[in-house]
Amino acid sequence: MTGDLARFSINQMTVKQLSLPELADACGRLGIANVGLWREPVQSYGVEATAKLIRDAGLTVTTLCRGGFFTAIDPTERTAALADNRRAIDEAATLGTDTLVLVSGGLPAGSKDLHGARERIADALAELGPYAEQHGVRLAIEPLHPMYASDRCVVSTLAQALDLAERFPAHQVGVTVDTYHIWWDDNAPAQIARAGATGRIHTFQLADWTTPLPEGVLTGRGQIGDGAIDMREWQGHVEAAGYTGAIEVELFNDALWARDGREVLAETAARFVEHTA
Repeated sequence: MTGDLARFSINQMTVKQLSLPELADACGRLGIANVGLWREPVQSYGVEATAKLIRDAGLTVTTLCRGGFFTAIDPTERTAALADNRRAIDEAATLGTDTLVLVSGGLPAGSKDLHGARERIADALAELGPYAEQHGVRLAIEPLHPMYASDRCVVSTLAQALDLAERFPAHQVGVTVDTYHIWWDDNAPAQIARAGATGRIHTFQLADWTTPLPEGVLTGRGQIGDGAIDMREWQGHVEAAGYTGAIEVELFNDALWARDGREVLAETAARFVEHTA
């Protein structure tokens, strides 16, 4: 493995066209040592089987995505969400990662109460934080761009994420810093410093912002270097805040998914070297 790729982690979603064995093999051939995994393909392959595959390949799992979706009002739905998150914590522990990324959930159908939705997130974290700690797992709240607030994540800024996280010990709850979601926010650098001061930057992810956005916007994450975001600038912010961990590249992009996954992986690794310090 070259020094340039020492901190690089490929998020599984970037090359979701590769099976887990194909991903592990491709990482080995390219000298990539870190991967971020997603629950659905891991469950399909088998959690224990995935853990063995990753160990045997000499890979480190940097994060598991995703837990969350805490904002339901219906008691049955909330109970189900909490149970699912406990399973996610169990899966993270089995895979050997200490970080579960949380997408907190949007507004329930018919609701316009953002404050109430955020308080329900806090209630869920109060239940799940101690359980996660018992399993050696940290919960990382990911703020998503405001365009996702209604249907996916009512936590839109790092300030909002930290306001929630700081109610709990840092070894239980912190934040995810993802360039795609925060690059537009003038307050984000100060919030990164705030997060770093208490050890709450649990993972750092890269994706670029390209326009025009595709219909549906979810698959609009651009290959790093293709858009408006200065990756080195944001890397500088998180490192000034004390972050020294892996840097994941997580891309949702139909054009990339339509290509050969090994080619995309090699390209992404090369872009990482080109656009990070």
